[in-house]
Amino acid sequence: MDTILPAELVDAARKVVEQNRAIGRRVAVAESCTGGLVAAALTEIPGSSDVFEVGFVTYSNAAKLGVLKISSDVLDTFGAVSIAVAWSMAQAALKQSGADIAVAITGVAGPGGGSLKKPVGTVVFGRAEKGRDPSDVHADRKDFGDLGRGGIRLQAALCALELLLPDASAP
Repeated sequence: MDTILPAELVDAARKVVEQNRAIGRRVAVAESCTGGLVAAALTEIPGSSDVFEVGFVTYSNAAKLGVLKISSDVLDTFGAVSIAVAWSMAQAALKQSGADIAVAITGVAGPGGGSLKKPVGTVVFGRAEKGRDPSDVHADRKDFGDLGRGGIRLQAALCALELLLPDASAP
């Protein structure tokens, strides 16, 4: 296949498209530190329009507030790289789309921007599903370490794609 994306990422996206197509499920993503990488991987797959509904790239806090309508209280209290914000991003992406499942990614890709509590390589994921209780928070924080900016973004995109697989969303 003619692609500029890493084969590993394209293969993961292909699984997401094929498995979600098989069950008639549509997906959405809300990306911060990955900057549209998950959406790019999904749309690399022929026929992805059967599955992929929308991708929101909300890199700045202003975009999270304006596009996704994340609460400023949540952003101010917990910070952009937090379970609360990832969960809010996923819920907003689900609500604003016709998707059945949404995954959100927010993190610190580096080389700067890290702190003692949230060092470079910290990435938080959130997932929301249509028909599930929104208070049933599905979120996870991972520390990829200092893999370099590209490595962190790649690993984050791979994790996000995994969360979009049907078996990843089983109760």
